[in-house]
Amino acid sequence: MLSNIPTTNAGLLRRLSSIILILFISGFLARAQQPPSGAKSAFTAKLMNIEAASNEIFRYTTTLHNGSASAKVYELKPDLPAGWMIAFKVDGTQVTSINMDAGKSQDISVEINAAPNAPAKKYVIPIRAVAKPDSLSLNLEAVVKGTYGIFLSTPTGRLSDEVTSGSQKQLPLVVKNTGTLTLNNAQITAQLPAGWEATYEPSAIKQLGPGQTADITATLKVPDKTLAGDYSGTFTATSGSTNTQIAYRLTVKTSLLSGWIGILLIFLAIGIVYYLIRKYGRR
Repeated sequence: MLSNIPTTNAGLLRRLSSIILILFISGFLARAQQPPSGAKSAFTAKLMNIEAASNEIFRYTTTLHNGSASAKVYELKPDLPAGWMIAFKVDGTQVTSINMDAGKSQDISVEINAAPNAPAKKYVIPIRAVAKPDSLSLNLEAVVKGTYGIFLSTPTGRLSDEVTSGSQKQLPLVVKNTGTLTLNNAQITAQLPAGWEATYEPSAIKQLGPGQTADITATLKVPDKTLAGDYSGTFTATSGSTNTQIAYRLTVKTSLLSGWIGILLIFLAIGIVYYLIRKYGRR
């Protein structure tokens, strides 16, 4: 019996050590989950200053932290210039307020649209997250560098033409930069009736300065046996985030050769009927 006492004490010590270790780890994790001592509520942004054209969206990623010991509902309040718009989004859903637990943080996406006629300069956009007694302020900066604008038409302004079934037709188009910023890699695309094809010369405009124009020739290929009548197509000019489109009416006519073939077939049919009447009509 006496020889077993040391072994029993050793086992007891091991069990006590395990219990103490578990209690220590549990206490450490519990403290880690609690709000940091002295942590303050805050409203911050990863990027405070963003530069874009007036017709592009200014996108900011912000973080709101509730450093208090109780849950709060923060109301989001912006102070925008006239004509500007803003949207606060959490996980893709637009919100105007956020319910936050104590010690928690939440990422908020802020999307700002400048007024279409906003002059090129830096704008300071104050936004606040308010939950009494907290009023957390954040100043975002939107630098408007100008506007992108593009216009598409024809040299004469006419948006209709005639084409022949089974043929090709060249349509002259004009692209104009109506903005204050240079357009890069402007391209033309088209939505045409089924089976129709279009190619462009040049295929793209590398650069087009403010107020400048460029000529593009669109070559349409009309399928064979296309029925005569009116058809419509849509041409779109695109450069970066700006685009414009025009509707174009196309009147298909049958070819002259097809017309003569039709007339010959009619006379041939009449001749056959006349021949049959002369041959068999008296019997």
